[in-house]
Amino acid sequence: MKFRRSERLIDMTQYLLEHPNQLVPLTFFAERYSSAKSSISEDLSLIKDTFEKREIGTLKTVAGAAGGVQFFVKVGQEEARQIVQELCDLIANPDRLLPGGYLYLTDIIGNPSIVQKVGRMIASVYAYAKIDVVVTVATKGIPLAYAVASQLNTPVIIVRHDSKVTEGPTVSINYVSGSAKRIQTMVLSKRSLAEGSNVLIVDDFMKAGGTITGMISLLEEFKANVAGIAVLVESERQEDRLVDHYISLVQLSDVNVKEKTISVHEGNYFLQGNE
Repeated sequence: MKFRRSERLIDMTQYLLEHPNQLVPLTFFAERYSSAKSSISEDLSLIKDTFEKREIGTLKTVAGAAGGVQFFVKVGQEEARQIVQELCDLIANPDRLLPGGYLYLTDIIGNPSIVQKVGRMIASVYAYAKIDVVVTVATKGIPLAYAVASQLNTPVIIVRHDSKVTEGPTVSINYVSGSAKRIQTMVLSKRSLAEGSNVLIVDDFMKAGGTITGMISLLEEFKANVAGIAVLVESERQEDRLVDHYISLVQLSDVNVKEKTISVHEGNYFLQGNE
């Protein structure tokens, strides 16, 4: 079946967006549209220019017989600041206050539109890094982890607090919660992670960083390399922070239960060279 150029451009764009970080041979597109490679190259050049002008991402061409084209996601500074401002406005709503000074974030984490935006932002930081898997801890970090992984074309691994018979033999560790100072347990199936994997840790909220430190310790049992750490929200006033290198989108600076106010501002995302 012969495709018109407009049809090719639409279909190619959709395919590339759905297969980020995947090397796609030019022959694949040539056969898909019954078109010459020269025509495909011209189409890809046009798509590349549009992606970069709109700050959607970029296309990288790999030369040679085994070469092709790869799409890498990108979020421009203006869009990123709009996303972070949207998050700050949502989180600052006093209706989020729960007894004990906790914040209700489930509606944000359960909003597909917001989660996909956050996923693109985090993925854009690590688009060119060698990430084999995205790791999170059950349960609230799961939607964010999948959103990031979908933009990096990697699987997701979920660390749990108790073992499941369906996961077979597991590796477990005890760790001290950074904020509550309680001893807790983390487990991960022995089959879930290959030795020496490059891992991106993603979580929804970080106080002192005890949970993330626990994940790092657990990953060391698999001889995994932690290539990055990213959180949606971090608590600002933590003098005993256990994690040094990470990115955060939003920083929670103060929660006043009596006055029902929540103070938030942008995290360190824009201090990490993501301008």
